[in-house]
Amino acid sequence: MRTETARCCVVGGGPAGMMTGLLLARQGVDVIVLEKHADFLRDFRGDTVHPSTLELIAELGWIEEFLRLPHTKMPDVTVNLGGKAVTFADFSRLKVRCPYIAFMPQWDVLDFLAGKAAAFPSFRLLRSTEATELVRKDGRVVGVLATTAEGPVEVRADVVIAADGRHSTIRARAGMEPVAGSPPMDVLWFHLPRREGDQVPFFQGGKGALVSIDRGEFWQLAYTIPAGAFEQLKADGLAAFRERVAGLAPALRDRVERIDGWDQVHQLTVRVDRLRQWHRPGLLCIGDAAHAMSPAGGVGINLAVQDAVATANLLGPALVRPGVPGEADLARVQSRRQRAAQVTQAFQLGILRDLYPRKLTDDTTGHVPPIFTAFRALPPLRHVMGRFIGLGVRPEHIAVPAGRRVRL
Repeated sequence: MRTETARCCVVGGGPAGMMTGLLLARQGVDVIVLEKHADFLRDFRGDTVHPSTLELIAELGWIEEFLRLPHTKMPDVTVNLGGKAVTFADFSRLKVRCPYIAFMPQWDVLDFLAGKAAAFPSFRLLRSTEATELVRKDGRVVGVLATTAEGPVEVRADVVIAADGRHSTIRARAGMEPVAGSPPMDVLWFHLPRREGDQVPFFQGGKGALVSIDRGEFWQLAYTIPAGAFEQLKADGLAAFRERVAGLAPALRDRVERIDGWDQVHQLTVRVDRLRQWHRPGLLCIGDAAHAMSPAGGVGINLAVQDAVATANLLGPALVRPGVPGEADLARVQSRRQRAAQVTQAFQLGILRDLYPRKLTDDTTGHVPPIFTAFRALPPLRHVMGRFIGLGVRPEHIAVPAGRRVRL
């Protein structure tokens, strides 16, 4: 078995894992990131880059280069219901360099971060390397076992960071059981061609809810249904599904026939949960591994990136000093980030769930959700919501300069 060693091993090359690895390497920490796939090219992943994340890229000095990647901008979030439109979040008053959401394919974001991280000599990204087990010694996690095309590899590290998502293998191997909330919906992702002059609202409520993201040549569409209702929807037939989509987006009626099989419709079973304790000796969970989010508000990626920044700010200085970081060092990350995750999940499961039908036969245009009524009556709320969605409960900032070995 091949053996690799590092001060920190990050499991998972998603937004949380790549940002953590990059920022730790930037401080001079010897870090290995394990990514089970050969590349980042996977469709139907979260693609919303919020003002908070754009501000972090700006703080790192890379924003002009980052914004040269293909993307579209959304300066506010508008919800359409029953022929009426209400702006729920307006980012224009945020005191940031980019007061908008950038829709950018996640693989482009991850490739960008990986390229920047590769410039630091203490960073290593091992692709096609899937972590399968934890290595323990004297009750402490000291590394992971992983599989590769060339055979097994053992990565020894003083700290293992689990950033391997909502179905985290590392979390399961550590025996860490999350507390589940009741998700408001499941999401069905699919594509339809985009034509010049298309007028499709970002969010349209009714029989189901349809989120439409402009990808230039095509629309990336998310049809939300009550949790667990996909089998019933399929039993109703593909023609009925196409009619549901056309009813929410009449501009696309002339091309919904392109959906000619259920294999073109990709289900995301929404899971909302969180760990009571994010850490064990030698192990820290962050991002979806610590708190899986609903797609509502598109905040998941950005909350994960905030976790990564806090991890690098708080744990990095301990990793550049001699010795093994203690569990108290890991607990500081949870202490800083836990409240933000709890408040955001409560918002998703409580307030936003009224925008989504409770059953397939439900039509939200027949009973206007309270949140819709509130925002119509009090337009200034859009700026409050703009800050909540755009920056989050506890925005993080790059606190450790490149190459600086400081204690916070």
